[in-house]
Amino acid sequence: MASRIETESENLAAEIIKQFPTLELVDVEFVKERDWYLRVYIDKEGGVDLDDCKVFSEKFGAALDKADIIDEQYILEVSSPGLERVLKKPRDFVREKGKSVEVKFYAPVDGKKSVVGVLEGADDKFLHIENIEPLPLKSIAQVRLHIDF
Repeated sequence: MASRIETESENLAAEIIKQFPTLELVDVEFVKERDWYLRVYIDKEGGVDLDDCKVFSEKFGAALDKADIIDEQYILEVSSPGLERVLKKPRDFVREKGKSVEVKFYAPVDGKKSVVGVLEGADDKFLHIENIEPLPLKSIAQVRLHIDF
């Protein structure tokens, strides 16, 4: 159910985001915590602000109500994906190429639960990190941007 709602919501969000040429749709997730949340992550060059989120949320919320694709009560959240955003989709790996990422594994690889390195890209089977042997995607639990503070 959640994947169907995510897919349909993402398709709808992709249509709405076209009305905002400076914005990019990063991700959509429908998750159950205490309540159901439909989270939409948007971004733009220089980062999104509260006004960007508000305007997109209003347009998207109205379109969601009209499309009536979610039967459950839910909370709509529109926000930036954040500095340490999770990379999931092929376009994420293209966009963030050359940046530092942290890769977490399902089980230790060469005795490590995670590695940090510069993203070179990804293909159908492997994630490529500078100076590290290609990492099988099936062994990776999560990839996110890594910021050194």
